[in-house]
Amino acid sequence: MCLAIPARIIEFLDDDTARVELGGVKKDISLALVDDVAIGDYVIVHVGYALSRLDTDEAERTLKLFAQMGSGE
Repeated sequence: MCLAIPARIIEFLDDDTARVELGGVKKDISLALVDDVAIGDYVIVHVGYALSRLDTDEAERTLKLFAQMGSGE
Protein backbone atom coordinates (compact mmCIF):
# COMPACT_ATOMS: atom_id res chain seq x y z
CA MET A 1 0.00 0.00 0.00
CA CYS A 2 1.25 3.48 -0.86
CA LEU A 3 0.39 6.73 0.83
CA ALA A 4 0.86 10.18 -0.63
CA ILE A 5 0.24 13.10 1.71
CA PRO A 6 -0.32 16.83 1.23
CA ALA A 7 2.49 19.06 2.49
CA ARG A 8 2.99 22.82 2.27
CA ILE A 9 6.06 24.25 0.53
CA ILE A 10 7.92 26.55 2.92
CA GLU A 11 11.24 27.10 1.14
CA PHE A 12 12.90 26.52 -2.22
CA LEU A 13 16.33 24.88 -2.16
CA ASP A 14 18.90 24.13 -4.88
CA ASP A 15 18.49 21.75 -7.83
CA ASP A 16 14.69 21.39 -8.11
CA THR A 17 14.20 20.73 -4.39
CA ALA A 18 12.10 22.35 -1.72
CA ARG A 19 11.47 22.09 1.99
CA VAL A 20 7.91 21.20 2.99
CA GLU A 21 6.16 21.19 6.35
CA LEU A 22 3.50 18.86 7.64
CA GLY A 23 2.37 19.00 11.23
CA GLY A 24 5.60 20.60 12.40
CA VAL A 25 7.80 18.11 10.54
CA LYS A 26 10.03 19.58 7.83
CA LYS A 27 11.38 17.49 4.97
CA ASP A 28 13.35 18.19 1.80
CA ILE A 29 11.67 16.87 -1.34
CA SER A 30 12.22 16.85 -5.09
CA LEU A 31 10.13 19.10 -7.34
CA ALA A 32 11.37 17.41 -10.53
CA LEU A 33 7.88 16.10 -11.36
CA VAL A 34 5.88 19.33 -10.88
CA ASP A 35 5.85 22.77 -12.49
CA ASP A 36 4.67 26.18 -11.37
CA VAL A 37 4.61 25.80 -7.61
CA ALA A 38 5.12 28.63 -5.13
CA ILE A 39 5.90 29.06 -1.46
CA GLY A 40 2.68 28.28 0.44
CA ASP A 41 1.36 25.84 -2.17
CA TYR A 42 0.39 22.34 -1.13
CA VAL A 43 1.80 19.39 -3.04
CA ILE A 44 1.09 15.67 -2.83
CA VAL A 45 4.30 14.00 -1.59
CA HIS A 46 5.21 10.34 -2.03
CA VAL A 47 8.65 8.86 -1.32
CA GLY A 48 10.31 12.27 -1.30
CA TYR A 49 8.82 13.52 -4.58
CA ALA A 50 6.09 16.08 -5.13
CA LEU A 51 3.67 14.40 -7.53
CA SER A 52 1.23 17.26 -8.11
CA ARG A 53 0.02 20.57 -6.76
CA LEU A 54 -3.11 20.41 -4.63
CA ASP A 55 -5.84 22.98 -4.07
CA THR A 56 -5.49 24.55 -0.60
CA ASP A 57 -9.06 23.72 0.44
CA GLU A 58 -8.66 20.09 -0.60
CA ALA A 59 -5.32 19.82 1.21
CA GLU A 60 -6.78 21.25 4.41
CA ARG A 61 -9.80 18.90 4.26
CA THR A 62 -7.49 15.92 3.74
CA LEU A 63 -5.20 16.93 6.62
CA LYS A 64 -8.23 17.40 8.88
CA LEU A 65 -9.39 13.86 8.04
CA PHE A 66 -5.92 12.48 8.81
CA ALA A 67 -5.96 14.30 12.17
CA GLN A 68 -9.39 12.88 13.00
CA MET A 69 -8.27 9.35 12.15
CA GLY A 70 -5.21 9.78 14.35
CA SER A 71 -7.25 10.98 17.30
CA GLY A 72 -9.76 8.13 17.10
CA GLU A 73 -12.73 10.33 16.17
